[in-house]
Amino acid sequence: MARDVFTGEAWDRANMFAELLAGPGVVRGLLGPREVPRIWDRHLLNCAVVAEAVPEDVSLVDIGSGAGLPGLVLAIVRQDIRVTLLEPLLRRTVFLEECVETLKLRNVEVLRGRAEELAGKRVFDVASARAVAPLDRLLKWAMPLLREGGELIAMKGERAAEELAEAEPQLRAVGARTAELVTVGRGKVEPPATLVRVVAGRAPESTRRRRRR
Repeated sequence: MARDVFTGEAWDRANMFAELLAGPGVVRGLLGPREVPRIWDRHLLNCAVVAEAVPEDVSLVDIGSGAGLPGLVLAIVRQDIRVTLLEPLLRRTVFLEECVETLKLRNVEVLRGRAEELAGKRVFDVASARAVAPLDRLLKWAMPLLREGGELIAMKGERAAEELAEAEPQLRAVGARTAELVTVGRGKVEPPATLVRVVAGRAPESTRRRRRR
């Protein structure tokens, strides 16, 4: 199944990344020891199928990238996208930079910082996130980083529908154009991955004024 998802050079890079996660990733506390047997099914494959929801030839920022999930995996399977791994903790950014160098990924940059600090400085087509924060909080961080019509793709799993409903007030506040549940990975991962996809609209004037202050 993994060979159907990771094809060509992506297969070799995925194997190397799995080794980095199981070795230095565990030693440095980016991944728990109990996760090692599940690196492929729970982490690599689960993140790789998110690529089904990512448009072609876009810039993507992975918010709170951590160990590079899903951002680094997306960069492995999708050489057409330009990925920025955004992570505030130094030990994690050092690990990510080492991974990018080892895997020889030319479509990835690593930035140390928080989404709030990057707002107004960079704009992306897509923002991804996995297990970073509840959706209502994630919207506050992601929407200022997206162009109008850009997309937030959040991996949410079992609570996806509940979080989407709870985030309704924040969706209105940030001027989201649409918000929906998306299922990816059918026939590739079990269970299929559930995403929340939010399309950015034009933020309300009051929100834009707060950003300029």
